[in-house]
Amino acid sequence: MKSMRFVIHATCVLLVAALPTFAQEPLTFRRAIELAIGQSTEMALSQSDEARARDSYREARNSYIPQAAIGSDVGYAYGFPLSLEGSAPTLFNVVTQSSVWNPAQREFIKAAKAEWGVSKAQTRDQRMQVVTETALTYIELNQWEQRLPILQSEMKVVHDVEAAVSERINAGVDSPLEATKAKLTDAQTRVHMAEASGAIDVLRTRLSQLTGMPAQSITTARDSIPALQETAAGPEVAARASESSTAVEIAQGAAVAREFRAKGEHKALYPTADFAAQYGLINTSLTNFEQFFVPGSFQPHNVTFGVVLRLPFLNASQHAHAEVADAEALRSRKEAEQTRNRAALDALKLQHNVEQLRAARDVAQLRSELAQNQLDAVQTRMQAETATQRELQDAAIEAAERSLDRINAEFQLQAAQVQLYRATGDLQQWAIGK
Repeated sequence: MKSMRFVIHATCVLLVAALPTFAQEPLTFRRAIELAIGQSTEMALSQSDEARARDSYREARNSYIPQAAIGSDVGYAYGFPLSLEGSAPTLFNVVTQSSVWNPAQREFIKAAKAEWGVSKAQTRDQRMQVVTETALTYIELNQWEQRLPILQSEMKVVHDVEAAVSERINAGVDSPLEATKAKLTDAQTRVHMAEASGAIDVLRTRLSQLTGMPAQSITTARDSIPALQETAAGPEVAARASESSTAVEIAQGAAVAREFRAKGEHKALYPTADFAAQYGLINTSLTNFEQFFVPGSFQPHNVTFGVVLRLPFLNASQHAHAEVADAEALRSRKEAEQTRNRAALDALKLQHNVEQLRAARDVAQLRSELAQNQLDAVQTRMQAETATQRELQDAAIEAAERSLDRINAEFQLQAAQVQLYRATGDLQQWAIGK
């Protein structure tokens, strides 16, 4: 009977690795991604920054649209005509002004538009960051959900080992040293169990924060994770990473914006022309302005308009400010080059890391299959009564450990491939399918 119990436990250790985690309504991979994108506070912040950059561009561009203000400077005047904040006392006035020719402002508008483009790239980058974190959290949670049943079955086998060793020690067959070994195995398995339970708790909580779903209701579906395809190795990966990297796009956009701003600072020394106009209705009962004009020439309705020309010809401070802007633009260009080179190099490193992890996964898979074959062989010998219970127990524990190693190697490979997908611009197509 005890031999049959060991056989059942040993078989469960290997079969449970192939069983999916059952739940009434598991959270699918792509549903988790969609919820995370919709719920992400980081995405909301990025979109807010993008809106702010867009409005800054509109603010700079609209300087060429006339600005008009309607008001009243009601007041009493006596003696020589004076003004209230630069205007004569009026019952009603209209003031308007706009830029007509401003080379510096044109460059600043281009800079604001480039910064708007940078903010769009940052929003896309944040979106990919949310997708990456959600995908890795989901895959890791699924990995731990696969490990936990195997550890539970392994724990049952370990307890049976302890019981069998205790009986053999009482019968004088084994030494007390075997009991210590059995307790050590039990303690190690309990450590792995605690690690798995803690990891599942933390990952479910994080996935809950990302998706907005209650942590207790989250269960992953292994079959919903899209298959990861191999990425072509070599210089092609580096080239694709340089072209598709949002970090490179952000750095290049920032460099372009700095260059436009530097041009604008230089052109601030160029002539400018602004249009200005003003209309005012002066109340003669509250003022004595007519006393200072040729009799019959004063009138209550007054209009002035024209073009205001400015020609800066001496501004050493602005010259220095423009040179500072040139230095900042040069630094931004070099930083963009560094970012491009780093993106290409990081992608190449990721590609080689994926290749190594794929080989390690294959090794773990073969070891798991070998341990399974050894367990099957021991079970066959057990039925023929040519193997001992201890051999069966050791084979079952070894098979469980190799299954855990296989699952861990698979996760490490998946995590590296996800990072490589992000580097080469394939992440959205893989994770969302569009």
